[in-house]
Amino acid sequence: MTSGGAAPLRLRKRKDFLAAARGSRRHASAFVLQVGNPAPGASEDAPARFGLTVTKKTVPSAVRRNRIRRRLREALRLGAALSAQPGRDYVFVAREAAIDLPFARLMSDMSAALSAPARERRPKARPSSP
Repeated sequence: MTSGGAAPLRLRKRKDFLAAARGSRRHASAFVLQVGNPAPGASEDAPARFGLTVTKKTVPSAVRRNRIRRRLREALRLGAALSAQPGRDYVFVAREAAIDLPFARLMSDMSAALSAPARERRPKARPSSP
């Protein structure tokens, strides 16, 4: 049985994850938060959607990857998702530090990252071709 709180909507399609990766980023000790721009034509009252990514390159052990994923999912469910702006897509790219961070701090970091003002990404500086 769950202890209350509905699970937030999840991102499921690769194109949604890629769209969020093109948006702004916010860095924390346990994760990087990618914030996708609202889809054109999406309503203002659409709920926020969330995706979680824990890569093999970052965390080689499957047991540790799954534990990090469970911790992030539970922190979102217990209230960190309430800080999110409606209609946006969010992807948490976990770092290995997420497994050792106290749960209360993980929740507060997630809430702070979700409520931080959005900053646009700077375009990459490309060398001029001769």
